[in-house]
Amino acid sequence: MNIFFDTSSLFKLYHREEGTDALIELFNKVGIEILYLAEITRIEFSSVVWKKCRKNEIDEGQAQLLIQKFEKDSVKFTFVPEGISLRRTAQELIGTHWKIGLRTLDAIQLASALSVKNKINLFSTADKLLSHISEIEGLSTK
Repeated sequence: MNIFFDTSSLFKLYHREEGTDALIELFNKVGIEILYLAEITRIEFSSVVWKKCRKNEIDEGQAQLLIQKFEKDSVKFTFVPEGISLRRTAQELIGTHWKIGLRTLDAIQLASALSVKNKINLFSTADKLLSHISEIEGLSTK
């Protein structure tokens, strides 16, 4: 199975929180061949880690370890490259879904997933709004 993870899902694999067990179960249940990530995930992951640190949910040492682990694991992931076409798609998605509040980074995540729509079996996000919009856009979600 090929899966696209947004940052909210990916982070659950590195830090135990609500939803982590379900993702681990998914990995154990189905064979994951390719795990796709948006290029912006590299930046978002770091942002999430340091936000957790700022909120005293993890300490600086844990933050550094999480970032190092992600960087080491990065060779296992297939990153969807960003380009003009992807940015245009993200802009169009915002234009389509502005009434329900699609945000910039979520639009980039969704545009990235849509660019590999024919290669993925599942789009995984912990964001309820993004999940809803991705279903409207024809992606199978979890």
